[in-house]
Amino acid sequence: MLIVTSNKIPGHRIDAVFGEVMGLTVRSRDIGSQMMAGFRSLGGGELPEMTKALYESRQEVMARMVSEAQQRGANAIVAMRFDTSEMGGNWTEVCAYGTAVFTIPLAEGEPGATGQSIYLTSAAGQQSAQQPATPGAAPGQTAPPAPGQFPAPHSPQQPFQQ
Repeated sequence: MLIVTSNKIPGHRIDAVFGEVMGLTVRSRDIGSQMMAGFRSLGGGELPEMTKALYESRQEVMARMVSEAQQRGANAIVAMRFDTSEMGGNWTEVCAYGTAVFTIPLAEGEPGATGQSIYLTSAAGQQSAQQPATPGAAPGQTAPPAPGQFPAPHSPQQPFQQ
């Protein structure tokens, strides 16, 4: 899953938009970590306990956002953002959100193609040449998805359970 903070992906054409996707978690602060962080804050510097908790929260919400995007058939997320807020003094909400899209890398010679998109299209071409041909297709070709149909998402991670 390609995730970018920009509204466009250089070298790719956005072929479908599936809407906003998000991942959310609310974490309570561990009293032990909070006390250790309080003592460390007296001397200044990084608070490793809090850094670890925030890092883990961000990883968790990213995984939930990606899972939702994959369930919708997306292969990329654009305009991705994080948002955090404090709730009730003891809880922290962490949210990741963006727009789920289906992108197609631009091939060599197409306006806007980049080195990465050219590599991706040439690698895809080599893979399709190794796959069995679709009946009625020219040798070495596979049939493209039907109009309005998109490839199935890669095996999604475990969806968020409430």
